[in-house]
Amino acid sequence: MLGKKFFVSDCEGPISVNDNAFELAGHFIEDGEKFFQIISHYDDILVDEIKRPDYNAGNTLKLILPFLKAYGATNLNMREFSSKNVLLIPGARATLGLLQFIMPSYIVSTSYEPYIQALCDLTNFSFNKCYCTRLDLDSHPLSEEEKDKLKEFRFSIISDPEFDNLERIFWEEIPGMEIGSLIKEIKPVGGEAKKEAILDIMGKNNYQACDLMYVGDSITDVEPLQYAKENGGIAVSFNGNEFALDNASIAVISDNTVITSTIADLFNRYDREMVLEFAASFKKNPEKAVKDHPVNPQLAYKLAETNTRLEIITEDNLEELKEDSCKFRKEIRGESIGGLG
Repeated sequence: MLGKKFFVSDCEGPISVNDNAFELAGHFIEDGEKFFQIISHYDDILVDEIKRPDYNAGNTLKLILPFLKAYGATNLNMREFSSKNVLLIPGARATLGLLQFIMPSYIVSTSYEPYIQALCDLTNFSFNKCYCTRLDLDSHPLSEEEKDKLKEFRFSIISDPEFDNLERIFWEEIPGMEIGSLIKEIKPVGGEAKKEAILDIMGKNNYQACDLMYVGDSITDVEPLQYAKENGGIAVSFNGNEFALDNASIAVISDNTVITSTIADLFNRYDREMVLEFAASFKKNPEKAVKDHPVNPQLAYKLAETNTRLEIITEDNLEELKEDSCKFRKEIRGESIGGLG
């Protein structure tokens, strides 16, 4: 007997073009884009190379918060900035609308809550089906002395982005400051925390892991992609980087989310095997694959108008997919955002 299929997606990458935290840093912090890239690279090292215990992918979003506050960010202006700057992947609004209608659907994102709320307002996706990084900047006081100190730290990080300098600032200096409580309090929903969100969804609704379709694109999606893949679900990398592709079972490289709709619809109406058959056939001949499989006619029509590549990931094609997906990712999201972990 088929179980109740359910769909879970990351937000930034598979649904939207944005990297909201990167954009907030660029908007509020002096030389903020470069600053964010340094912290993001440091975050990747801690997760992927050092594998520091109790440190999750996506913790960049907690590390930059004291600096955002030092440069004038508040709950209100973060919400206003986010609401004005949501940029969707083509097709995303229709995909979210369809998937909410046909199957239980959720967004599990490292993104800050104001951005996810703005995206939900734009797409009519249910905010109560979202897991994201909650924060309250205004509840943490920041003295002028600490504000000046943080600005000095920002300059130090830009001038000397070496690992040891960042270790000193983030784990020796800031924890001794009053604003250090902000870093301690915030729990970004990335990596293992995304997997925990999926387990929470499953526990509350009695879903099974084999009925999960998860879509991700970055290092914050490694654990949920692994979980879906290892438990007989569908693990999709959508314009993913090397971290996502190493842990997914299916690679999508596309300029439109209609392929996400197509895969989810097949999975929901049939099973994992149908999706894998379709993906294998699509690689050989997309038009024939659509004709030979029970693809929704409306989705088939829209899919034909997109630039889409769909493949099952194997040892033989993994390196080529990494090169092509990372290149396409940068074309869709821009060099700066596309190059982030």
